[in-house]
Amino acid sequence: MLPYNQWKEEDSMLKEKKNKPAYGMYSCVWFMVRLASKYEPMILVSGLAVTVLTIVQSLAGLFLSPMVLRAVEQNVPAGRLAATIGLFIGVLVVSSGISNYISGIDRYRRVTLRGIVAALINDKAATTSYCNLNDEKFCFVEDKANLCTNNNASASEAVWNTGFGLIRNIAGFILWLLLLSQVEPALLAVLLATTIPGYYLNKYIGGWGWRHRDEEREIVRGIGCVTEEAGKIESAKDIRIFGMRTWLNDMYQSSMRLLRAFRRKEAGVYLWSNIADLFLTFLRNGIAYLYLIRMVLDGGMAASEFLLYFSAVGGFAGWVGGILSDFVNLHTQCLSLSYVLECIKYPEPYQFEEGAPVPGEKDVPGEIRLEDVSFCYPGEKAHTLKHISLTLRPGERLAVVGLNGAGKTTLVKLICGLLDPTEGRITWNGVDIRTLNRREYYKRFAPVFQESLLIPGSLALNVAVSEKDMDTDRVLQCVERAGLSEKAASLTKGIDTLLNRGVYDDAAELSGGQYQRLALARALYREASVLLLDEPTSALDPVAESEMYQQYDKMAAGKSAVYISHRLASTRFCDRIILIENAGIAEEGTHGELLAKGGRYADLYGIQSRYYRQDYQAGEGVYG
Repeated sequence: MLPYNQWKEEDSMLKEKKNKPAYGMYSCVWFMVRLASKYEPMILVSGLAVTVLTIVQSLAGLFLSPMVLRAVEQNVPAGRLAATIGLFIGVLVVSSGISNYISGIDRYRRVTLRGIVAALINDKAATTSYCNLNDEKFCFVEDKANLCTNNNASASEAVWNTGFGLIRNIAGFILWLLLLSQVEPALLAVLLATTIPGYYLNKYIGGWGWRHRDEEREIVRGIGCVTEEAGKIESAKDIRIFGMRTWLNDMYQSSMRLLRAFRRKEAGVYLWSNIADLFLTFLRNGIAYLYLIRMVLDGGMAASEFLLYFSAVGGFAGWVGGILSDFVNLHTQCLSLSYVLECIKYPEPYQFEEGAPVPGEKDVPGEIRLEDVSFCYPGEKAHTLKHISLTLRPGERLAVVGLNGAGKTTLVKLICGLLDPTEGRITWNGVDIRTLNRREYYKRFAPVFQESLLIPGSLALNVAVSEKDMDTDRVLQCVERAGLSEKAASLTKGIDTLLNRGVYDDAAELSGGQYQRLALARALYREASVLLLDEPTSALDPVAESEMYQQYDKMAAGKSAVYISHRLASTRFCDRIILIENAGIAEEGTHGELLAKGGRYADLYGIQSRYYRQDYQAGEGVYG
């Protein structure tokens, strides 16, 4: 056992490492610069141009009043004075006009670049290894990355204002430093001594949100969970029938109270930062102004010089404060941009383009073998599947049956490569699928899962998935083979009718059974060599499900097929049936062999058969 002091030191190091962002300020800034160079290079050019023009405006504004006062002191002719004033005002007006014009155009470029950042995040989420979507850390990083692209004030756009503001403040600081160095070097030391501490204070306080991000994440997750469930169309029936509105409202209010308490705590921290900053500003300006006033009273400085240096002191403090403020803002924004980089560069456990080609022809089923495969979901202690050894021979029809929660869906996800086993390996024609190009491997499968994505678009698009090279005749054939042609014919625009009411107000709605038939039509359109049906007919009655499975079996000629169902009678036609129970294969054989064996399969089959017979009689010939 470690001594207490050593344990405490290591624990402190772990916490410090945990709170450190994955990518530093330099990496985040360089990422945005490279992105702009590639997609919107004029952002860099226009930003620097506006920076130069802003410095010119500041210099003109600084020297205008002192120059006028000096001209008056020296009794300069009115015409020359008017020309001087006109020159300065002209510089101010022209530089301000050009700067505003460039900034107006540049705003759209920055919005475009923010959209590109959002596209990179979305592309990562759409193409990342499936197991990452079950990784809590990846989901958190993705959510935080998306916050960087929400609006104009988000880090992916606001960073340009901060970055060019920092360049402008540094340039102004150098120019004002050269000017004030002619007065008294000690004065500069005082100004710096009262501004630099404010930077480190603001930097520390600015990172408060980062250090407490886990606390904020738990609160926001609770709010998001409630609002998401309350907003789902699928939840509407349960909310009304079971009176869940009060419970949902209480949960939401409870989470909001926690969030308000967190925000009050956060505001308190920032309040003390503002108070400290105000005190340092008062101290800095007070000392500088007293020094300049004393020089005037001693007769060592003219009124015009006093006005110049008086304005310069305020300007110098502004440049220094701007530098420190921009550094703090840039640091905070880079904490957010770090999530973008972390999301985009999140490790991929699967091989894609760098993987080996999948052996065999695409339309020819291969042999899939599971060798002593076990799988445990992250954060779970118990294995969902343990020591599964199974071979799916080319062209074989395999049924996977078992009670709900037995691990049937997990087995399908392992077979088609969405998940990798915790132990053991899976091979395609003798090659470990972990060495193969996973995207190419996916193309060998046409799955119909329990839940399928409804694309905001036409029925035809939902079948073909992509409008590119869509074969309308093939879409119609798949719709007919899936038993959806009657519904398609009843729609106002046929297969061109829009679906997804969440996006289109005039979209058509499908029943549960029709939605599952649509997923089946999508699988048929894919024309892959291995067909997977993961209880896609759960919304149908037992007879309709059995008929659909028989119909689907005719379509699967020459292909391998895996059928999953908790209704044992639906898969009697399969070449082989395996019963999943207690995380393993409890029984294996044909329907007849398993019944003759009189084991667990026979018991479950007898119970279901008796239940369906009773249901049939109670419904007077109609299955419920």
